[in-house]
Amino acid sequence: MALEIEWLGRVPYGEALDLQKAAVEDRRSGRSGDRLLLLEHPPVVTLGRSARPENLRLSPAALAERGIDLHEVGRGGDVTYHAPGQLVGYAIVDLAARDERDVHVFLRRIEGTLIQALEDLGLPAGRVPGWTGVFVPDTEPPRKIASIGVGLRGWVSFHGFALNVDLDLEGFDVIVPCGLEGVEMTSVRAECARADADCDAVLVREGVASAFAREFA
Repeated sequence: MALEIEWLGRVPYGEALDLQKAAVEDRRSGRSGDRLLLLEHPPVVTLGRSARPENLRLSPAALAERGIDLHEVGRGGDVTYHAPGQLVGYAIVDLAARDERDVHVFLRRIEGTLIQALEDLGLPAGRVPGWTGVFVPDTEPPRKIASIGVGLRGWVSFHGFALNVDLDLEGFDVIVPCGLEGVEMTSVRAECARADADCDAVLVREGVASAFAREFA
């Protein structure tokens, strides 16, 4: 069951939500197969189902003054920030068709795929027990490089991951990322500088696409 992977470029968040809704309905009806939509967003803060108000450090009005949109969405998790230079992947996958009706296993598979993609690029990556996402191993404070949150409609997944590639990390100052106090956000570019690895954004995108194509073949 091949995974169709599409690069959509920069897409406003509201438009991407509509694309996901249509893709989910296409998958549920059998009009299409599993898909991974790769894109990036203009600056936007999203509030998941578990978001706590105190994890948003600016008011909606203050965010708007900075040109940052705000959306409440139906994925799991807390608050996230997206901006140009971040690779966002929306996974439209029918878990029932794959006989994998376990969202926690699905989350771990996404984590593992991103970890493998980063390691293929020469960057160490791993998990932190009890937290969702991808981190740089053995760092204090923990450095987080990718956030993950999904939703389900009739066992078809939507939303997915956000991998920090070469965005301005100061943008995360408007939130407590994923509600995790004491976590430092990092990026592929920052970690490449430490590891003397290649951080070309197109190479990163192609590496992520290849890793997902293998994992969800």
